[in-house]
Amino acid sequence: MHVQIETFTVRKRFALTISRGTTAQSTNLWVKLEHEGIEGWGEASPFSTGSRPQSTEILLAALQEVAPLLEKFTPFDRQKIEQVLTEVKLPSAARAGIDMAMHDWLGKKAGLPLWKMWGLDRSRIVPTSVTIGINSPSAARERVRDWFGKDPASIKYRAVKVKLGNPAGIEADKAMLIAVLDEAPANLKISVDANGGWSLKDAVEMCHWLEKYPINYVEQPLSPVADMEEFSELYRQSPLPIFADESCFNSSDIPKLAHCVHGINIKMMKSGGLTEAMRMIHTAKACNLQVMFGCYSDSAIANTAAAQLSPLADYLDLDSHLNLLDDPFTGAIVENGCLLPNGRSGLGVRRVEIVE
Repeated sequence: MHVQIETFTVRKRFALTISRGTTAQSTNLWVKLEHEGIEGWGEASPFSTGSRPQSTEILLAALQEVAPLLEKFTPFDRQKIEQVLTEVKLPSAARAGIDMAMHDWLGKKAGLPLWKMWGLDRSRIVPTSVTIGINSPSAARERVRDWFGKDPASIKYRAVKVKLGNPAGIEADKAMLIAVLDEAPANLKISVDANGGWSLKDAVEMCHWLEKYPINYVEQPLSPVADMEEFSELYRQSPLPIFADESCFNSSDIPKLAHCVHGINIKMMKSGGLTEAMRMIHTAKACNLQVMFGCYSDSAIANTAAAQLSPLADYLDLDSHLNLLDDPFTGAIVENGCLLPNGRSGLGVRRVEIVE
């Protein structure tokens, strides 16, 4: 099989600020795998979490180096290919691009969408949240209006994630969340994500303060390098469910977290693709944990790939492509607030047609 890599840059409609900084655009990698006249597509998106940064340059160099090693295989050789990728220590986002492309190829070869190949039920897909980044209270109100509009009859989305962990402190977090809640439509599903921006003391205070509001869960309240004893203490004291994101990359991370969180956030770029994401789902369920899917600055390729598995998720946060001005791809579609994979074979992703 032949592997090609192309870069493409996407710009956000609204720049996203979290506890670690602000992102306005991203240069991602389009992975194309050709075999027997069929082309499978995948995506590798850069991200930076703690001590594991995966820049566009790092991912591109890694994919260019490994591509010649894969020419002797076919997309049916997933186990052999996974061993090669492990031996060369390919970054997880680069693995994700290759893994997605192999799955897309297999689905196209079979003439079936992946969700149907796996026997999944699209009617079980829960609404995806859309994200409000760290802002002033007035700017946060504006973002709510941008996502949800003013007419209740025309509301497209049914869930929202609010980014907290403001470097200015938890009083700034409280003021912003109150502004969001005041502006948000009724009956929204609401979660908050601190991206590791709170100390244990602040996390305990915030979880108790948040209890009086309709918050479903608190995501990554503590730093991913925090001592497990701190997570255990917060787990003991928090009245709200705790989900791990930056502390959980793949299935091997789950057992050590099972005693101190209520759920995990699976992302294609952290896990290394659909193969490991499926392992993570089964491992989490075996540990009696809930599962959510998230994203970085991913296009419709990666989010449509995640949507193929979304009937197995308890919560979804697959909105990054919905905030892009110039996504070159189209795939899963939003219906009644849910991101639904389509009926086309493989991932079901296509290039956006440009009208001259």
